[in-house]
Amino acid sequence: MACVSTSPELLPLLAGDAEQVAPLLLGAVLRHGDVAVRLTEVEAYAGQDDPGSHAYRGPTPRTEVMFGPAGRLYTYFSYGMHVCANVVVGPEGRAAAVLLRAGEVVEGVELARSRRPRSSERDLARGPARLCQALGIGLEHGGGDLVSGPVRLHPGEPPREWESGPRVGLRGAPDRPWRFWLPGERSVSTYRPAVPRRPR
Repeated sequence: MACVSTSPELLPLLAGDAEQVAPLLLGAVLRHGDVAVRLTEVEAYAGQDDPGSHAYRGPTPRTEVMFGPAGRLYTYFSYGMHVCANVVVGPEGRAAAVLLRAGEVVEGVELARSRRPRSSERDLARGPARLCQALGIGLEHGGGDLVSGPVRLHPGEPPREWESGPRVGLRGAPDRPWRFWLPGERSVSTYRPAVPRRPR
């Protein structure tokens, strides 16, 4: 199975449905400067067809980039403190994205470690916020072109197999098996369901 590259000829592969594109990103390499991370875990989000998506209620200034074109980077703050990154996918005008949940640092380990000095090598990019910290990705990179921008996506080892299951920590559509990961990878994050809301 071919891995997704963001060379112009392969950009049409990103135009498919999020849940179809997501596993194809496993094994791809995300690079920012001297640090490169091989993706081992991702999650698909289908915009206005998906209660778990930021774009479920339509476009906002925050989610505008999710409506295309494909091949852009969507970044956001999680819990008001951590940056997370997504690859925008799907046809232009219909919001969809793939959250980059975890990966293995394959180049620039020392620089990544300087950004996460208390982390073990296993945990350098294990989890979406840690992945962005290791790569030095901030909110300012949102909207960037993953072909020509400072953050770029490159082909990696094509995945021979993957596993799937529920997305992490969601209250909206929590049971959709749209989290995909490479089996046996130490960098894959631990699954946690959403914490139930306390009654007021």
